[in-house]
Amino acid sequence: MGEKYKVAILTGVGQAEITEKELRQPQGHQVLVKVDSCAICTLEQRMYNGVMKRYPFAGGHEASGTVVAVGEFVKSLRKGDKVAARLLTSCGECYFCRSGHENQCVISFMANVHEGVGGPGGFAEYMMLDAKKLYKVADDLDLTHAALAEPLACCVHSINNANIGLGEDVVVIGVGIMGAFHIKLAKLRGARVIACEVEEERLEVAKKMGADLLINSKKVNAVDKVKELTEERGADVVFCTAALTKLAEESIQIVSKAGRVIMYSSFHPDNPIDLSVNKVHSSEMNITGAVNANTRDFLAATRLLSSHMVDPSILISETVPLEKLDYAFKRAIDPKTYRIVIKA
Repeated sequence: MGEKYKVAILTGVGQAEITEKELRQPQGHQVLVKVDSCAICTLEQRMYNGVMKRYPFAGGHEASGTVVAVGEFVKSLRKGDKVAARLLTSCGECYFCRSGHENQCVISFMANVHEGVGGPGGFAEYMMLDAKKLYKVADDLDLTHAALAEPLACCVHSINNANIGLGEDVVVIGVGIMGAFHIKLAKLRGARVIACEVEEERLEVAKKMGADLLINSKKVNAVDKVKELTEERGADVVFCTAALTKLAEESIQIVSKAGRVIMYSSFHPDNPIDLSVNKVHSSEMNITGAVNANTRDFLAATRLLSSHMVDPSILISETVPLEKLDYAFKRAIDPKTYRIVIKA
């Protein structure tokens, strides 16, 4: 019998168990990574809650670790390197991958890291990955922070879609972890950022991430307030990072002529909204979405973290050992938390 390692698997609604797999040595372009940290994302929360049902499922796609061994063809990494893993798959062969839209790959989310079970597999002691899925980070970067490269990369992709100009007014609706990253990145792009939230604690987070103006949408009408702050024009860019379609509708009401609305959140339930297509026509507003990240977005995220231009420390609510996965999920689904990070 060879050496074993632990993998956490979701087996049903509210059910998580730890199993063991055979540890192998890397060959060819493979890299063996000792997992340090893996954050619990909305995808895994929905799998745990039963909103999505795909069992058994080896969850965890926001992961970081240290290279233990490399295959004979690996040139970019060596033992001891700290890495962040890009685990939401892209095949590199379909039309979308080859046209520069890897985030739209036809096999996205169909990862299979651990033998015999589907899923990205970051909730584990080890992962065997192709070198192309790993991004080296700075030696002095906390690996708990490096695990957030994936969500940061998704926000980089969203920010790139918005094409923010210097001095523009940007509204971020919702200050969860993704909204917080949007605020920071929009500031780095030279925007004046207005954060809209209903929780005072999250508005404080928005302020710490660099928001210039704060709107408590529970106390004032956000649409009217944004118009007031922008000389009645509306915002140049609006990011909807909250999962309520009512807020998606408000995002369109907030944007200015020739403005851009980015539907960042994954909306559940996906209720229809009222939309004046004539207003879209006459105002030349641009309504688009943002999902996942391309390879260049992931690279940018690892560089932003490695250079400490983005500090995600206030967005990590708690770190929890792998053996307490059930507790970690219960903490993660609490709406007051940001990221709960599993430590392998």
